[in-house]
Amino acid sequence: MAEPIKLFDAEYRFVSLVWQYEPINSTELAKRCLDQLGWKKSTTYTVLRKLCKRKILANQNSMVTSILKQDEYRAMESLNVVDKTFEGSLPKFLTAFLNRKNLSQRELAELESILREAMK
Repeated sequence: MAEPIKLFDAEYRFVSLVWQYEPINSTELAKRCLDQLGWKKSTTYTVLRKLCKRKILANQNSMVTSILKQDEYRAMESLNVVDKTFEGSLPKFLTAFLNRKNLSQRELAELESILREAMK
């Protein structure tokens, strides 16, 4: 299994902005980072450069896009949590999760649908 990609909290908030607005001009991204994260332009460009070097984002002709898509990251993170905390056992994870959260009928129906689809 490939080594999971780790995003620190600040990186995750930054990449989330890219996911939300991509493709986004780097100047517009810097403005959004100032407004939403309180970052100076220099901070934005430093983090952007680092994430491009790690092949998480791309910046071509001042247009920023994600290489690592949000769905891919969520899948990796969820597998990492299950592997690290629950010895790779999805049933153990679900048991722990469901013991702490009351699900609505809609959420239960969604889960049931997901499980039925997975069994096909």
